[in-house]
Amino acid sequence: YYLFAQHHEQPEISLKNKFSFNNVTPQFIIYTLQPTDHRVSTKRKIRGSFKVCSRSIIFDPEDLDEPILKVCFNVCVYYLHRASCLDKLGDQTAMECTAGSDCGANLLYSFQSVAEKPHMECPVEMVLPLVSNPGHVCITDENLYFQPLNGYPEHVIQIKLHRVRRIYKRRHGLRPLGLEVFCTENDFCSDIYLKFYNTADRDEIYYYIATFLENHVTEHTAESYMLQWQRGHLSNYQYLLHLNNLADRSCNDLSQYPVFPWVIADYSSSQLDMTNAATFRDLSKPVGALNKERLDRLLARYRGMPEPRFLYGSHYSSPGYVLFYLVRVAPEHMLCLQNGRYDHADRMFNSIGETWKNCLEGATDFKELIPEFYGQDSSFLENRQSLDLGRKQNGSLVGDVVLPPWASDASDFLQKHKTALESQYVSEHLHEWIDLVFGFKQRGSEAVAAQNVFHPLTYEGGIDCDSIEDTDQRIAMLTQILEFGQTPKQLFTSPHPQRITPRFQNITRSPSINSPVTSPSEDSSFEDLTEESRKLAWTNMGSLKVVSTVSLFIPDSTLKMFSKELKDFQRSMSFSNMALSSCLMLADGKTVVCSSWDNNVYFYSVPYGRRQDTLMGHDDAVSDMCWFDDRLYTASWDSTIKVWQCASDSSSSHKRSQFELLAELEHDAGVNTVALNPAGTLLVSGCKDGTVTIWDNSSYGTLQQVHCHNGTIHHVSFSPDSRHVLSVGVDSCMKVTDVQTGMVISSVKAEEEQRCFCWDGNSVLCGGQSGDLLLWDLLSNTVTQRIPAHSGAVTAMWMSELCTTVITGGEDRQIIFWKLQS
Repeated sequence: YYLFAQHHEQPEISLKNKFSFNNVTPQFIIYTLQPTDHRVSTKRKIRGSFKVCSRSIIFDPEDLDEPILKVCFNVCVYYLHRASCLDKLGDQTAMECTAGSDCGANLLYSFQSVAEKPHMECPVEMVLPLVSNPGHVCITDENLYFQPLNGYPEHVIQIKLHRVRRIYKRRHGLRPLGLEVFCTENDFCSDIYLKFYNTADRDEIYYYIATFLENHVTEHTAESYMLQWQRGHLSNYQYLLHLNNLADRSCNDLSQYPVFPWVIADYSSSQLDMTNAATFRDLSKPVGALNKERLDRLLARYRGMPEPRFLYGSHYSSPGYVLFYLVRVAPEHMLCLQNGRYDHADRMFNSIGETWKNCLEGATDFKELIPEFYGQDSSFLENRQSLDLGRKQNGSLVGDVVLPPWASDASDFLQKHKTALESQYVSEHLHEWIDLVFGFKQRGSEAVAAQNVFHPLTYEGGIDCDSIEDTDQRIAMLTQILEFGQTPKQLFTSPHPQRITPRFQNITRSPSINSPVTSPSEDSSFEDLTEESRKLAWTNMGSLKVVSTVSLFIPDSTLKMFSKELKDFQRSMSFSNMALSSCLMLADGKTVVCSSWDNNVYFYSVPYGRRQDTLMGHDDAVSDMCWFDDRLYTASWDSTIKVWQCASDSSSSHKRSQFELLAELEHDAGVNTVALNPAGTLLVSGCKDGTVTIWDNSSYGTLQQVHCHNGTIHHVSFSPDSRHVLSVGVDSCMKVTDVQTGMVISSVKAEEEQRCFCWDGNSVLCGGQSGDLLLWDLLSNTVTQRIPAHSGAVTAMWMSELCTTVITGGEDRQIIFWKLQS
């Protein structure tokens, strides 16, 4: 039988043999196609022998560089079935393309269904520890197939697309060629890691899978994970795993294995004292800078070195270091790396304490740890396979790893080591290590200042291997990149914020100059019953119910007062012929302060029902105000915020106020909104140019200035703990800015413009342009509840101290009172 795509084709090379199968004598003709790439195939002659077996046909080429072709009979039946269904020239052409691409790629995929539709296929390599296995990948509308040319580890690896939960673009050999596929949400190791030969093929398959899958889990950004970690929703271990993942570190790639820090410095005491700062490693320095004497020698060499200079000739993570730790559970990888033998017995991973000492004192040893040191499986510390790892110079055999005195066994060591990672001291200082490995101290002048400079080839962009024409030189350079360590992809370009930690323990330590600004009351808020009530209220925020509604029939510039109990209009007061922009009730409950577009601020006495004072303070409309401890902060479109000391004149029967200007805070654009933190120590402003500015109220100096919105900012507010600022703007974005560092740690693009909000640091109740109230979970960047409210945009929102009452106002001239249902 002859299998051709078109009836008029003539074979260019044929090999005819006769075989006897139950008196049937078929003849076979081999017709081969060789691809120049995965889209175009050219004819090519390949000599070899053709064999018919009981379940497949095999072509064994004479050229050892060519792969052996094996086609199962069920695949032949599949193509014969497809050919039998063709009755049009167009279908025949399609069959030619399909058969040509499959056969030309030196493989035929055994599809699960005849109805499967191939999307694309191309040559790739499957990345395994120390090995990249060549083959071909094919993706259909149902499955992803990888067929290795050598049949290892399986003849065909099949992954159903509906099972894929996560996919990541990876950097392999410092080039954007990798793709990793996970069929679970939390597993450490992926189902397959593929390396492509060009970025375009990688991206096409990535975007096809990402857009095709309904259950695809959108990966959080580094900033989103940072917010979750800061607020205690991720452990230190989980956060480091996420950062490694986002920085292209994978357990399938030993050259980019996940990197974890040494956190303990005491491996000699009988008891581990986690209340003593001396127990812990200085996380603000790289391993190479922990020993001052060694660092001085390295700096002397560094200063006399020609450009490009580097401080450390070896890296903190490399395949050799990873297998140094894992030799007892992956001896085959170590033997592969060491040309069939183990390392010298005295250089093996013999003792945790000795390894730490060598990292402090060794001339070329600057390695960090791997995740296994903080996991549950202690097998990498025990010689359970009774491997012959050699005999040391003192005559002792290499067996289990010697543990520090404070650990009773390997499991106890891991448990205490992980407890140390999650300890208060490490939680307060882990951001310093992240700055070195994943953050702004990884490169440039900050890296130089932090003594954190490694060989140029360890950094992405250090050299372009594809531009090297000499093959031997290019292979040597790529080998050096893969074997001598790679710096993770940089995730942060500004200082990483500190974690928010409850102070349950007393740790002996020196105060940090970078600790965030907090009030004494905020440290005790973890035991505050009022705080617990607020948390409970926010948990049930989706159950808001309308209590009453008040309509404003005449839009004018007057202050109107309503009775919530009587649900009726009480009185009004006109201050100006221009609109009022904001109002607030002072703590005494007797005075209302109103700002106006006529540049003035008006004080209204509730008991007397009349205007009490007028403050003519700005050169343009007063847009917003806030009050704290007899101080009034007024924001204006004249690009200033003015701080006033207000004192009542008790000698006057009218109790007129004295206004003293304390400060004038200048901006580059009109100020649209302003807010104070709960302690009154910080002020934040939002401008028409999209800039958020955080001010210190003691000095009136600028702490942070971040341009984070495209256009006017509608509303800004501090979180209850004063660590973060949330802002919403005309660009429909919600931005969370860290007060300590000025970093935008979360950015959410909403479907509609948000005009106002209340929040507790994790959840946000927003008033949208559509008139609905939207309850956002900032940790997952999702809307958890949509509550119908106004028929026009929600423009104002107020929430009671215990978060049980909400009042909203909208462009529909309605004021709605909401009550939280228990």
